[in-house]
This record gives sequence, C-alpha cells and structure tokens, in this order.
Amino acid sequence: MAYVDGFVLPVPKKNIDAYLAVAKKCGDIWREHGALQFRECVADDVKPGKLTSFPQSVNLEDGETVVFSWIVYESRAHRDEVNDKVMKDPRMADMMKPENMPFDGKRMIYGGFEMLVDL
Repeated sequence: MAYVDGFVLPVPKKNIDAYLAVAKKCGDIWREHGALQFRECVADDVKPGKLTSFPQSVNLEDGETVVFSWIVYESRAHRDEVNDKVMKDPRMADMMKPENMPFDGKRMIYGGFEMLVDL
C-alpha cells in the first residue's frame, strides 16, 4: 500500500500565482526523484467551523486562502529516499528560504500517512 505526505497551509490570495509557480517547480523535482503523484489544491468550499476546520487549522487571516496538498510514494522507505534526494537538490535551495516562500511556513501543517484505502 502507498504512503502519503499531506500538507495544509495558508496562502495570501495575492500570492496564489507565485505559489503555483513554486508548486510546479517542486512537483517536477519530486516527480523526477521518484514521487508517484504530486497534488496541490486551493480551497473552494472550506467554511470556518465551530470547533475545527481547515481555516482554523492554519489560523487563516484576512486575504488568505487554504491550500491542501499531498505527495504519494510507494512506501515510507521510498518517501524517505525521495525526500532525501529532494532536500539535497540544489534547485530547492532558494525556494526553501523562508523569505522566498509565498506563504507563512510557520502555519503549515504536514505529516506522513500510511494509506488505508486506495480505490
């Protein structure tokens, strides 16, 4: 069964085009190093909740939207191998600097997940 890294992050609406450019570059790099899928999705129907919600999870501020993304790998070991290569790829260096990110990386939520169902 596959393994997935998942991400939820706030992106200023004015930075969506810049975010898309970075995401496409990152997607190319991850796929080149072996990721099976690379997906980026922007919020379309994510209302604030009473207790929990996507907007609350990233402390969404005025003028921001939520991005939900995931990367699929063969296994956790495969993910670790791919991510090791990606982090050493010189094309990632400038994009990883906080001042160059088109979003607030401190409010990004991420983690690795074992896939339970794949239909």
